[in-house]
Amino acid sequence: MNTILIIIIAANALMSFKGFNDNSFFRKYEFHMGSVRAGEQIRLFSSGFLHADIGHLAFNMLTLYFFAPVVIAYLGSTSFIIIYFASLLFGSLLTILFHKNDYNYRAVGASGAVTGVLYSAILLRPDMMLGLFFIVPIPAYLFGILYLLYSIYGMRAKNDNIGHTAHFGGAIGGYLVTLATRPSLIVEHTFMVVLLTIPIVILFVMARMGKL
Repeated sequence: MNTILIIIIAANALMSFKGFNDNSFFRKYEFHMGSVRAGEQIRLFSSGFLHADIGHLAFNMLTLYFFAPVVIAYLGSTSFIIIYFASLLFGSLLTILFHKNDYNYRAVGASGAVTGVLYSAILLRPDMMLGLFFIVPIPAYLFGILYLLYSIYGMRAKNDNIGHTAHFGGAIGGYLVTLATRPSLIVEHTFMVVLLTIPIVILFVMARMGKL
């Protein structure tokens, strides 16, 4: 496994377990809209290394473990780091856009960064297959689309502390940075480039219609 990937997974695990056992630490570094708007911009990044529970942490890190090596293999470690943190930032910025007037809004999770890496990997390897629940074969692009559609449900339900809005920001970040890094993908994988925009377009249409 790539050293950079190990460091990122370890950082997520260490901060998350610290947050599980220290509520004041968790509250200090989670994404909290009131605190962000008061000037605590560190939360835009620190919240991406905290998780709601072990299941949330495990799901994100497993997804990262499966998809990050593809991005690293095709684009290199430096581009992977840029995509990871750009996606994390895009996720936080989209969260601000959607929840800027909800000063009590809170969220945590590496989901934005991980979704960005997921989208990047799918653009690079649209023929990838996954084992859903390690058993059922499913195209990676279908997993990515369903994941974002589930995020729309999470945004509407608002029944957990997971940053579902950040999933979309991360997807947009990973999508744009990957295409900027390798614009030839627009011609090489045109269908996938178009297909992966569908859940993003659905999100903004629903937002415009006041359905979120």
